[in-house]
Amino acid sequence: MEKLLERFALKILPIANAIGQQRHLQAVRNGLISILPLTIIGSFFVILLNVPIAGYAEMIAPFSAALDIPFRYTVGIMALYSAFTIGSFLGKSYKLDGVTSGFLSMLATILMVVPINLKEGIDTAGNAVNAGRYIPIAPLSSQGLFGAIVASLLAVEIYRFTKERKLEIKMPDGVPPVVSSSFAALLPTLFIVLVFWIPRHFFDFDLNGVLTVLISPLKTFLTGNNLLGGLLTQFMICLFWAMGIHGHAVLGPIIRPFWDQAIIENADLFQGGMSAFQLPNIFTEQFYQWYAQMGGTGATLALCFLFLFSKSSYLKQLGKLSILPGIFNINEPLIFGAPIVMNPLLAVPFILVPIVNTILIYIVTILGWMPRMMVKPPFTLPAPFGALVTSNWNIVAFIMVFVCFIASLAIYYPFFKLFEKNQLKQEADTVAQANMMEV
Repeated sequence: MEKLLERFALKILPIANAIGQQRHLQAVRNGLISILPLTIIGSFFVILLNVPIAGYAEMIAPFSAALDIPFRYTVGIMALYSAFTIGSFLGKSYKLDGVTSGFLSMLATILMVVPINLKEGIDTAGNAVNAGRYIPIAPLSSQGLFGAIVASLLAVEIYRFTKERKLEIKMPDGVPPVVSSSFAALLPTLFIVLVFWIPRHFFDFDLNGVLTVLISPLKTFLTGNNLLGGLLTQFMICLFWAMGIHGHAVLGPIIRPFWDQAIIENADLFQGGMSAFQLPNIFTEQFYQWYAQMGGTGATLALCFLFLFSKSSYLKQLGKLSILPGIFNINEPLIFGAPIVMNPLLAVPFILVPIVNTILIYIVTILGWMPRMMVKPPFTLPAPFGALVTSNWNIVAFIMVFVCFIASLAIYYPFFKLFEKNQLKQEADTVAQANMMEV
């Protein structure tokens, strides 16, 4: 089994490294991670608007519109922020100016949005709206995330093309660098305007719409209600980790845009009045964090707990060192300390436990006993509280964390006992050898 795992790792490692180091995928991953402060803070305002206390809604009713603004201008235009960060990271990977790459990417994203041309109207508060052009927010939210990703990558490639072909306005020596770089960006800006403006506004080509149609089957498979997609995601992430490959680093650039789009879509619909039980996406990243992977990938918090009561001095000490990080969903000390990497005895439950937990929570969710996730708090939030907050304070969700923990303990236990037996034998052999050397 161990040799089989090693052979498989040797074959898959070059592919995994190629995916993880591909500059466009790296830019997408790093760009989306960079806007985490915005999405987390925006999610807190969703929580603030939906505290389940009798009379709370009536109390904050006069301020609800104002309290909704931080959500709308953080999470609500995440595609625009993502465009800048993705473009900036990709530009820097080509040794281009990061700020210029970022704002050109934002420009391309905005040009894809057809403005609303109002002659007259009223806003949601009933006030008269002046005539003019208005940019709708919806295409700049999670709905337009994939469009923003594609626009950012294309914009930076156009920028790179013009730089390599020397298609830029050069200023004389002695001109301040800021001024020089601004003039150097004039022609790339013109090209990007033409490339994105003409198809959208003269030929009515909707890049967002096309991408939505193309990726909707994959989105539904990975983050909707498809159990097979949820299980496949868990299996691949855990398998990569068991082989010593950072599963989230490899799969993150591919699946994170779907995760982010799914949770923001849920949050937006929930904020619009939809019940958390009716939200469209079950398999968000938060679903995995608080249930399938409590304590980190592989749901290793249960294994930490077992190590605490081990007869092996090494495992007991490792349990003490790992339990606190594990409570906050950080488990690298355990993965590499046990180790779980390239260890078939622990790799089996490491992969199996998240799959079982996923099935358990999926069944409870489909039966309508607990809601979908609808906000994005920090991943370091301990599982019971993370589940409570992300499920609109649902007590069943809180309880299911402990159900999953007990299931995890039950699955890990027999493998733990075998592993402990081997570890005790090794420790006994080490002591015997030390005694022989003293004699």
